[in-house]
Parts: sequence; structure tokens; C-alpha cells
Amino acid sequence: MKTIKALLFSLATIFFLTFSHSAVSAHAPDLHEGVSGSEVTELQAKLQKLGYFHLAPTGYYGSITKDAVVQFQRDFGVKATGFTGPMTREKMKQVDMMARTVHGEARGEIFEGKVAVAAVIMNRVQSRAFPSSTYGVIFQRNAFTAVNDGQYWLTPNASAYRAVREAAKGWDPSSGATYYYNPVTATDQWIFTRSTIKKIGKHVFAR
Repeated sequence: MKTIKALLFSLATIFFLTFSHSAVSAHAPDLHEGVSGSEVTELQAKLQKLGYFHLAPTGYYGSITKDAVVQFQRDFGVKATGFTGPMTREKMKQVDMMARTVHGEARGEIFEGKVAVAAVIMNRVQSRAFPSSTYGVIFQRNAFTAVNDGQYWLTPNASAYRAVREAAKGWDPSSGATYYYNPVTATDQWIFTRSTIKKIGKHVFAR
């Protein structure tokens, strides 16, 4: 009974946070050079967290903020306009989900191992064998231990965000893997049937 209650609570939390984020994104004003306000301050804080804005948030969308947005857009495949609209916000949301997963799954691993985990998420999105969205891949049933045990909700560190950024820019240390596991702690015997590609840190990467 406790397990069922915990599962229902986790699902409710995921739904609430996802719905809340979507609702806020849908009604958030588009931002561009020359505007100011709390929405710009929030954007600058996000860009700072992602490693693109290196000053204290000012609340003014000037050339520095625009350049940071352009760099983010280029790195993550969004049309580089310097304009912050729905597509850029959605991509930032996806990056945050990936960083949470990387932090929850691999925060004790070397940096290469963190990038490899981020790459696996991206490889799954591109594979017909998995859901076609970042959200779908991460929250697929039993796909990631960090989602199941709640570590997904820990606050990602800068290294996790940087790992996602490097994976988005094309670095795939996993060499195309769509699975990874720790052979010492893995309990599902099925995972051992996957074709091994390589081992990075404590994780074996496979397809």
C-alpha cells in the first residue's frame, strides 16, 4: 500500500509540475532586446544556470542577454534570433529535464560519463524504439532509476548542465548507446543481454 501511495504521489507531482510549467510557458511574454522586467531577470537567471550568462541578472534585455540567448539557440538547434519565445522556452525546459536526469543518474561519475548519459537520452529521442520527445524518454516507465527513486528532483549542479550542453553540441562519448547500467548494482538481468559498446566510469554503455 505504501508503495502504491508513493507511486501515485510521484505521478501526481510530475503531472502538476509539468502542467504548471506548460501553463506558465504558454502565457509568458515573448522577450527581446530593449525590454525589461522580472521576466527578463528570470530569463537571465536561467541562462546563468545554463552557463550562458556570466553577470548578475539586471532585468534588462540588452546585447549581452541577446548574445547569450543566441548562443543557447545555436547550441540546442533553435533558430538563432536572439528572441526568447515559446520554442526557446521549451528547449530550456528540455535542457533542465536532461540536467536533472544526468545529475540524478551520474553525479558521481567523471565528466565524460555525465556527457555519455546525456547523449543516451538524445539517442533515445532519435530512435524509433523509444518515445520521440525528451519528456517521453525521461518519464518512460522504469527508464531511469533517478525518476523512480526521486533523485530526479534534486537540484542539478553546473557540471550536469555543462554535460547536456556538450552532448547537444555533438559530443557522444557513448558512441551511439541507447542503454547504460552499473553492472554491480543492476538487478534486471535483461539489461545484460544488450550489446556492450564500452565502459565509462562505473557505467556500461550498450545498444
